[in-house]
Parts: sequence; structure tokens; C-alpha cells
Amino acid sequence: MKSENEILQAENEILQAGESIEANSSTNANKFSFDIIGYLKHFTHKWIAVILFFVLWQIIPSLNPVWGMFIVPPTVIASTMVSLTLSGVLISNLEVSLFRVLTAFALALVVGLSVGLLLGGFFRSIQKTLDPLLQMISQANPFTLFPIFIAFLGIGEVSKIVFIFFVTQWPILFNTVAGITNVDPILVKVAKTAGLGRFAVFQKVLLPASLPTVFTGIRMAAVFSLFMLIGAEMLGSTAGLGYMIMQAEGIMNYPTMYVGIVVVAMLGIIFMYSITLVEKRLTRWKQDITY
Repeated sequence: MKSENEILQAENEILQAGESIEANSSTNANKFSFDIIGYLKHFTHKWIAVILFFVLWQIIPSLNPVWGMFIVPPTVIASTMVSLTLSGVLISNLEVSLFRVLTAFALALVVGLSVGLLLGGFFRSIQKTLDPLLQMISQANPFTLFPIFIAFLGIGEVSKIVFIFFVTQWPILFNTVAGITNVDPILVKVAKTAGLGRFAVFQKVLLPASLPTVFTGIRMAAVFSLFMLIGAEMLGSTAGLGYMIMQAEGIMNYPTMYVGIVVVAMLGIIFMYSITLVEKRLTRWKQDITY
């Protein structure tokens, strides 16, 4: 038989355990509540401008009949986008535009990066000689050159792809050259002192250090590629998002026109997000720097 003291001690231990469990539960509940509040504050702080923009966009057309004729609210755009997708109109035009812009952008990446790396990393004297000529050609208005592209390449896909490629390659090329030539000379001297050869210096020092500038040019090229895509499809095409926007505007079908505009904007966001992910993966060394 247990003594009275032992029984009282056991009861105290049980009460203490219960209080501890209750305190832990209260702490966890408070922590969970704090996490939710913190997440809501972060979400609101990050997206409040976007939310207000769409709310105003939805409300403004209803305030004035004239505004309502030219400003289509997001709900109407969303329903129109669903109907155009189900009918296949949006998908077919999107496929044509994606083929053109992705092909031209891929060519611009290959040519711009290759030429930029060669000129900036190995042929500095040639780069200095060619730079004035390249700068002059890059400043030519692309839309004034579009008839020349059509005259030499026809009105098919090749002329549109070359047109987009012509404009898109320049920011990649120039930023690649600038990224390599602007690397801190001390880094190069240290690498040479360590016994690295010319190619090793390029691979281990120049190329990694120039990546942030190179990706700046790639992001600029992505934006230019979408601008030139829509311009080329509006000037001379029978399919694509630019053609769809132009045709809808001509017959005052504003919901379809806005759908095309929104889809192009969404493509731009996807392009930027994808390029940023690749940049973060290739420049992890830069992410570790804190101040």
C-alpha cells in the first residue's frame, strides 16, 4: 500500500504534467496564430497594390458609360479568355506567337552570347574596332527595316523571326561584352599570379563575375522580343497574338483585344520569372553576400 505522502506526490506530478501540456498547447496556438497574422501581413504588403489595381479596374468602367466602352473589366476579360480558349482561337494564335518568339530568342541567345564572349574575352582589339559599327547598326529603327526583311526573306515566318532576332540580340551581345570587360582587374591579376592560363582565367574568373551583367542583357532581350513579336504580327501576319489584337481592335471587339494584351503581359511575367530562376541558380555566390 502507498503512503499518503506518495499519493499526494503522484497527484502533484499529474497536476504539473497537465499544466505543462496546457501551457504548451497555449504556446503552440499563440505561435500558430502569430504565423497566420505574419503571413497575412506579408501577403498584404506584397500584393496590396496589385489587388487595388484590379479592384479599380473592375469599378472604373461602371462609373462612366464612355469609359465602359473602351475599358473592359477583368471579369469580362476572364470570361472571354475562357470562351476563346475553349473555341481554340486563343490557343492557335498563342502557339504561332510562341514559336516565333522562342525561336528568335533562342537564336539571339546563341549568337549574342557567343559573339559577346569571344569579343569580350579573347579578341579585345577586334571588339574595339567593331564596336562603333555595331553600335551604329543597333540604333537603326527596326520598324523602318521591316520592309527590307520582307523584301529579302518574304512575308513568311523567316522574316518575322529574323526581325525579332535582329533587335533581341543587341542587349545580350553588348551586356556580355560589358560584363567581361568590366570585371575587376585585380581578380584577373590574382588568377594569373596563381598560375592560371588564359582560358582558365576566362572560365573561372571572367565568366562567373560577368554573369549578373549578362543576365541584365538577357532580361532586356526578353522584353524586346515580345515588343517586336507584336509589332511584326501587327504589320504583316495572318495569325498570332498581335494579329488577334489588331483584328479585334479593327472590329471594336474590345474584350478579345484585351485578352490578347493580357496574355502578352502574362508571357512577359513568365519570361522574367524563368530568367530570374536561372540567374539565381547560376549566381548562388552572389546570393550569400549580406550587408
